[in-house]
Amino acid sequence: MTVAKSTALRHLSRLILRCGLAVSAAALRHDTTVWTPTPLVKVSPAAESLFLVTVDVSRSPELAASYTSPGQYLHLCLRGRRTVLAISSPPSIAASSGVFEFLVKPIPGSTAELLCELRRGDVVELSQAVGGGFDVDRISPPEKYQTVLMFATGSGISPIRSLIETGFGADKRNDVRLYYGATNLNRMAYQERFEEWQSTGVNIVQVLSHPDDTWRGERGFVQAAFARAKRILSPESTGAVLCGYRKMAEVCSSFSSTFDMQG
Repeated sequence: MTVAKSTALRHLSRLILRCGLAVSAAALRHDTTVWTPTPLVKVSPAAESLFLVTVDVSRSPELAASYTSPGQYLHLCLRGRRTVLAISSPPSIAASSGVFEFLVKPIPGSTAELLCELRRGDVVELSQAVGGGFDVDRISPPEKYQTVLMFATGSGISPIRSLIETGFGADKRNDVRLYYGATNLNRMAYQERFEEWQSTGVNIVQVLSHPDDTWRGERGFVQAAFARAKRILSPESTGAVLCGYRKMAEVCSSFSSTFDMQG
């Protein structure tokens, strides 16, 4: 099985887990970051405990141009405090609309919480987009990698959204699945986009760890939902993308040696 998880992507996954925490000591000792002041367009609820933050980069062409690949991230500075955010909008949105979008979880006491309390016109400072993003070349061409599995939990859906909306030939593959986990439907972002995503060839498997009694879909954790389904005909032609909790990523990665090839 080919896992579309380059060194840069593994780094991104760790940074997503630490969203809102302090940057590394090494980064603080050797900070050569070029900061660009950018005004907020809006801060709006995306789901329970998640906010959609949109910033205007239309007057910062170098900043906008630095974002070239889904899965890239950047540093944000607010009132002298820093955090790391994955960019959730696809690069084409920066080019056409002049904005970056982020899906932010306002952890109490964090920079992310301060960010979600801002209003239109407030200014934050952004670094240029960094990281290599998703190494989609490792699951190309579509004819060779007919199965692509995506696993996301919580705000880990943020860069996955960018990947789906940028496109990776999902409609040319036989089996593209997104296992998306949340506590309940109220905490699941981007539900309004699911129909569009499915029209591009992505089968969305919603997995709720604590649903209400009316829920008839998958329960528990995404790795367990996948283990129940499997249906992998050929591990050699299967790629995977993972974003979210470390335990989920570790368990899903371990499946590469235990696929049921009988389907």
